[in-house]
Amino acid sequence: MTNFTPQLTADGSFTFFSKTFNEAFHSIYGAKQEAQKKFVEPCELPQKAKLQDHLSILDLCYGLGYNTASALEHIWQVNPDCELNWIGLEIDPLVPQEAIARELCSEYSPFVVDILTKIAHNYEVKTNNFQGKLLINDARISIQEIVKLNLKFDAIFLDPFSPAKCPQLWTVEFLKLVSNCLKPTGKLATYSCAGAVRKALLLADLFIGSSPNIGRKSPGTIASFKDEFEDLSLKEREYLHSRGAIPYRDPNLNDSSEIIIERRKIEQEKSGLETTSKWKKRWIL
Repeated sequence: MTNFTPQLTADGSFTFFSKTFNEAFHSIYGAKQEAQKKFVEPCELPQKAKLQDHLSILDLCYGLGYNTASALEHIWQVNPDCELNWIGLEIDPLVPQEAIARELCSEYSPFVVDILTKIAHNYEVKTNNFQGKLLINDARISIQEIVKLNLKFDAIFLDPFSPAKCPQLWTVEFLKLVSNCLKPTGKLATYSCAGAVRKALLLADLFIGSSPNIGRKSPGTIASFKDEFEDLSLKEREYLHSRGAIPYRDPNLNDSSEIIIERRKIEQEKSGLETTSKWKKRWIL
């Protein structure tokens, strides 16, 4: 495989470096750690598994499979009988296949690795307590199919490449569709705290909070339909009123990343909001 290069992270787990996006799939501080601390725990899946015998997960940008592997591991540790309905979205089937070939998730339980293997090669898995399907397509198309089926999830993992590299999966229009797939009591988690991302989540009628900044200088973001999170810091709240928080837009859900970035740039230039540089100076960043 020429497009993905294995890269060791600080917690001993491996990720890939994408030459296409010029970016690693995970934080250099730890792929396995990021899956647990930025996605599984903020969505409170272990706590929910103690109270529920059925959970549903949408893994948006499935990638190497770490987020799903961590979720399965932690859910079944506390409730081995918990039944899981799972859907993953991925545009490149070679990514999960190569992750399996290189045994990147081999530290997880054998039955979890077996499920990941079947997901990567068959795209569909059904066992006594797991039913899942990996949809291979542009996530903007796949999410519309899920919305039409009126499927709702207890947890949504939002894990694309960064907004600067993959803006099409961070737009207001896309995240509104994603929010339509969240249960009233569900939670959405992402590693990003970018102002444009948080603003888009707010425009998707979600409340937001910060998740722990494990391994990163910045926190992640957690969102739900309930106002249940600690207030953002003053610095974070002020940033949401700066040009840096102007969100990405993709009205017809089919524009290229270049067009989406340029559209936002024009909106920023026309805006009367405080510039990011002025905001940084005030906070001495």
